[in-house]
Amino acid sequence: MNIRRVLITGITGFVGSHLADYILEHHPDVEIVGLVRWRAPKDNIQHILGKVKLVYGDLTDMPSLLKALSQHKPDVIFHLAAQSYVDFSFVSPVSTLETNVIGTCNLLESIKQIKDLDGYDPVVHICSSSEVYGQVRQDEVPITEACPLRPASPYAVSKVGEDMLAHQYWLSWKIKTIRTRMFTHEGPRRGEVFASSNFAKQIAAIECGKQAPTIYVGNLNSIRTFTDVRDAVRAYWLLVTCCQPGEVYNIGGVETMTIGEMLQCLIEKSTHKNIAVEVDPARLRPSDVTLQIPCTDKFVLATGWQPQIKVDRMLEDTLHYWREYYRNA
Repeated sequence: MNIRRVLITGITGFVGSHLADYILEHHPDVEIVGLVRWRAPKDNIQHILGKVKLVYGDLTDMPSLLKALSQHKPDVIFHLAAQSYVDFSFVSPVSTLETNVIGTCNLLESIKQIKDLDGYDPVVHICSSSEVYGQVRQDEVPITEACPLRPASPYAVSKVGEDMLAHQYWLSWKIKTIRTRMFTHEGPRRGEVFASSNFAKQIAAIECGKQAPTIYVGNLNSIRTFTDVRDAVRAYWLLVTCCQPGEVYNIGGVETMTIGEMLQCLIEKSTHKNIAVEVDPARLRPSDVTLQIPCTDKFVLATGWQPQIKVDRMLEDTLHYWREYYRNA
């Protein structure tokens, strides 16, 4: 597949910015167009602003999507933009569903309308989530793509809707969607509301005297398989170049641990040696997903992908990111 131009929705976000970095480094001849909202902070892409083209639009505003797609006609669309914070979805389920389900429908319908006019036929990566599986049984681990979907949060429900819409647009209209269900992925630039990044930020704050030596946490017993975001975006590129439209693929790491064990790894990296840990009831979810271990055989068979960055380095880099944040504040 000859890829000349890609569109990244959510380019200013955690994964979108790393994907842009990856393409610029490894595929410099590919033009990158990023869809951004006018108010979106550009901190994550400040270093590449002169190397990508930004177009303003919003997933909930279909005319803006039609304009962006008609003007640029990307060969590949990486649809990464979403309301991705699980806890916020319990507080604001309607906006979560509007952004993730209606927004994705607007994108797919825009592609369909342009395709009907002039045959436009891009590959569309739809970024679903491992959260769609919900709380699995022990006998369902490792989790395959055939595992039943039991969403346990409004966010997860929205990702089921997004996932199924992508499948339906392939079945009905042959829009070339490929779905991923990415398991836990972390690294530098991760939003501070997510566990590993939040813990690292608290440690960095403790080290520079901006927080008392206590880390506040939620449920530490959940089991996760961690992937570095830089391995994740490499996987996404392989997805659109090697995988089949209409299919869905689990992607995830090979290092499994509890959230508590991950926290302990971070604490051991701190220059402050007397850090306490305290559970904050406000950080506990109304319903939680505590066992996420993926089977990635389908994706590995299609692409040969394997994670290259160890969790230890991922945590080190995340902690360094927050140390730099306080150093430059």
